[in-house]
Amino acid sequence: MLKLTIRSFDLPLRHTFTISYDSRDVQPTMIVELQHGEHKGYGEATSNPYYGFTIESMTAALENIREQIESTELTSPEEFWAQMQPHLTDNPFALCALDLAANDLFGKMKGQPLYKIWGLEAKNMPLTNYTIGIDTVENMVKKLQEMPWPLYKIKLGTKEDVAIIKELRKHTDAIFRVDANCAWGMEETIENSKQLKELGVQFIEQPMKADDLEGMKQVYERSELPLIADESCITESDVSKCHGLFHGVNIKLVKCGGLTPARRMIAEAKSLGMKVMVGCMTESSVGISAIAQLLPMLDYVDMDGALLLSKDIATGVTIEQGKVSYSENVNGTGAALIA
Repeated sequence: MLKLTIRSFDLPLRHTFTISYDSRDVQPTMIVELQHGEHKGYGEATSNPYYGFTIESMTAALENIREQIESTELTSPEEFWAQMQPHLTDNPFALCALDLAANDLFGKMKGQPLYKIWGLEAKNMPLTNYTIGIDTVENMVKKLQEMPWPLYKIKLGTKEDVAIIKELRKHTDAIFRVDANCAWGMEETIENSKQLKELGVQFIEQPMKADDLEGMKQVYERSELPLIADESCITESDVSKCHGLFHGVNIKLVKCGGLTPARRMIAEAKSLGMKVMVGCMTESSVGISAIAQLLPMLDYVDMDGALLLSKDIATGVTIEQGKVSYSENVNGTGAALIA
């Protein structure tokens, strides 16, 4: 028998975090705990106004199926996900938190880290970027200087985007990635790609609106930088739709419903010859430690959520200068709640 416990927290951010369509100082999050005997597994999903999921709606979705959850035998996380998914079709964020908890618990019951259960080795793992949100250019420079890092993701979506990158480039030789969060138009994206390439930008993430497929076809053909889908790639069925429009996909665990579908999405994207990135949604070390299990499978990763917090609620993987390290002798995802 499983025991379900649901908790919610407000994660305080180091700085006001602004992207093209949202700004916040605190990130609400839901932590799911699944217990079996002496073992406890943890999962997480943050709230998100863009996708319309709140702590209340996620909690209600899980409470509605508490009986099914607690009466299900955890023979494998994949089987557990398949049993839960029909009940949570309309709430992938809640499904994600449940799936992460099931995966973490399964690893702890088996006495192994998840990545080892999946047959992976802790090698050839990409560095994580550190994200600089939209702000005055002076404050963006200050954030760079506060957190020296080999790889930054710069949030854009202003009238001065290229000028911002030009100014930031004066202060660091680090690799830049830019994320416009759907804010640009077609010609703007193509023109920006030329200038940003000269400024040492690695790729552009989601330049245009998620449903502008015709525009993306032209951008894909004419962009001088690789293009990575984010808002255009939410669920498993979106991977193939992004082929021929983007060079890669950024998979978010909360959007697709957890580690279980994310692994299938990674496999499909690779089979199509696309680059694979996994991103975070400002989670604590619970969610970040789950993402870390996928690292040996990825080309790029954005898992700086816990680094953006002024106070974490959990322990788990550690990150130094973009390099992720697993905790020794810790099983499952390695996450433990301390709040």
